[in-house]
Amino acid sequence: MSGREKEEWVYVEQRKGVNGLDMVILREPRGCSVEVYLYGAQVTSWKNERREELLFVSNKAVFKPPKAIRGGIPICFPQVGTHGNLEQHGFARNRLWSIDPDPPQMATSSSNKAFVDLLLKPSEEDSKIWPHRYEFRLRVALGAGGELMLTSRIRNTNTDGKPFTFTFAYHTYFAVTDISEVRVEGLETLDYLDNLKDKQRFTEQGDAITFESEVDKVYLSTPTKIAVLDHERKRTFELRKDGLPDAVVWNPWDKKAKAIPDFGHDEYKRMLCVEAACVEKPITLRPGEEWKGRQELSAVPSSYCSGQLDPSKVLVGG
Repeated sequence: MSGREKEEWVYVEQRKGVNGLDMVILREPRGCSVEVYLYGAQVTSWKNERREELLFVSNKAVFKPPKAIRGGIPICFPQVGTHGNLEQHGFARNRLWSIDPDPPQMATSSSNKAFVDLLLKPSEEDSKIWPHRYEFRLRVALGAGGELMLTSRIRNTNTDGKPFTFTFAYHTYFAVTDISEVRVEGLETLDYLDNLKDKQRFTEQGDAITFESEVDKVYLSTPTKIAVLDHERKRTFELRKDGLPDAVVWNPWDKKAKAIPDFGHDEYKRMLCVEAACVEKPITLRPGEEWKGRQELSAVPSSYCSGQLDPSKVLVGG
């Protein structure tokens, strides 16, 4: 690619998506791309240099407010799960965000030209169900190596002196070839809360997490790096996180999938949610305080030897 062509390369493009919803496309010259909707500030596509889709979005997903989009990376805020009078997983994922007119100064390398800054502030309607003032800034960035980075900054802007408390998750739907051939590494021996057993606390016993039935677990005090191994495609997703101590692992399996209206009956076989989250110990911000939570995703080739991941091919470096 010549210098002139590089100058003309479109790293960030605004356009209309499904049902006329506003979206932003991020690109890098090798062919990787990311699509993010202003509705929900939701990433709905992440493709590698071979244009292979790395995120799962249901064929039955409803791209129409107020329904949240089923798949991609919904943002759960100000709560994960269902509590009180707030809707499940909070309201950030089905509100219309704006392009941030005053984005924060974040350290970005000169090669990272593909990013968008989005902003959510409370509406009068939201204040009735969650009576707090806040600014939620999200940067979605596509790295030069095809990695997808999401950085959230949430600030308490209450003028009444009151703190607020919230839980949070990047509800990431990974696209996998066959869920029965997937394993997750990095969560073994850890404690978890089992949402299918009234949030009882257990300790993970397996060498790695594999899947043969419905799972909905919140792993606690997790490492900063987690690996999702797609054995069929010989691909490993690396999830790196900061400011998010927990990790949610979810797959509805066959019975639950049939009960979800915007989810295909057999689609559970081709997806797995592994979510960087803060669930067990909610975050409290006093007025003027800011919280930051970051997730970085990358996809690398993986190879097996005697059923084990080649350690030289995954989670290399810091």
